Amino acid sequence: MKKLFYLSVISAIMAACSSGPHYVINGKIEGADSVKFLLQIREAGKIVTMDSAVAYKGSFKMKGGAVKYPDLVLLSAQVTPRDPRMRTQFYLENTEITITGKLDSLYGAKITGSKTMDEYNGFVNSLDVINKKFTKIDKDYQIAEQSGDTAKVAQLKKEIEAVQTEMTQLQKDFVKNNPNSFASPQILSGITYDMEGSEIETYINAMDTAVANTETIRNLKEMVEVMKTVAIGQKAPDFTLNDPEGNPVSLYSKVGSKLLLIDFWAAWCGPCRQENPNVVKLYNEFNKKGFDIFGVSLDRTKDAWVKAIADDKLTWTHVSDLQYWNNAAAKLYGVHTIPANFLLDESGMIIGRNLRGDELSNKVKEVLGTK
Repeated sequence: MKKLFYLSVISAIMAACSSGPHYVINGKIEGADSVKFLLQIREAGKIVTMDSAVAYKGSFKMKGGAVKYPDLVLLSAQVTPRDPRMRTQFYLENTEITITGKLDSLYGAKITGSKTMDEYNGFVNSLDVINKKFTKIDKDYQIAEQSGDTAKVAQLKKEIEAVQTEMTQLQKDFVKNNPNSFASPQILSGITYDMEGSEIETYINAMDTAVANTETIRNLKEMVEVMKTVAIGQKAPDFTLNDPEGNPVSLYSKVGSKLLLIDFWAAWCGPCRQENPNVVKLYNEFNKKGFDIFGVSLDRTKDAWVKAIADDKLTWTHVSDLQYWNNAAAKLYGVHTIPANFLLDESGMIIGRNLRGDELSNKVKEVLGTK
């Protein structure tokens, strides 16, 4: 009798454990027989494997304990060579989630069972019209650029900027109107490049407490505190890094020109290299009138850094510690995306941030009195 009692207690405990908050992932992936899948998440800047399963005739199941809150995870097929098409992202939460798709196009798999994923997909679908508009304008822009139609290029460039502004506003609207959605942190994180710290803080402060306590928002809060120290109107903090010859050069050894641009870039950064011709043209035109540049590279190797300087004809002062995203100056200035820049006046006061193309050119002309 006692034995039966103990067994019933154990059964009750096991039932209680299995019925507590947990996640279940059911995979139905065509073409994935005997393929291993990994469930991974980013924690403290590193990719961590949470779970794994091997598919049998395309089916697999993962089951784990409670997750603190709905968070973005990556499901990837372990194949050789690695194929970016064989992975997909979704929001994991304490529900039963089903992923249906094909191995060779896993990125487009259908995901059901996650409320947060439904909210995110609804947002993405709302951008469909504007995305199609952007794609058409961008295609026309490429054609005009290849044909050398400068007038058309200038017109389409303005149209692209207008569409990008509209798209950013739609993202801001989602975050503002969905303060309790766990999709909001990721969306906000993706649009902070052109935002001031005070504006980011306004969106964060309006979020529900649970959403504001996610790792993404905690990281944004830390970034905002740094951004406040390098906001427009603040004195630029000094730093010293080595030039390509190994000589230490401080920022304030260059401050004193009428205008100084701190330019964060890297040889591996495509958008940086695309912007370089514009910066070179501006430098050549206004250097003798008081415009100078202090280049800060987020490269990892000296060879790549020096080669890019030569290839792009960047004739101004360059420094780096070759520490990639751990670059000391980038951390000091809260730089998490490149290209990034800060425009300083002759006293070292920050008067502009992340100015590119015509915006940078117009600002330089305005300050130097040539506009």
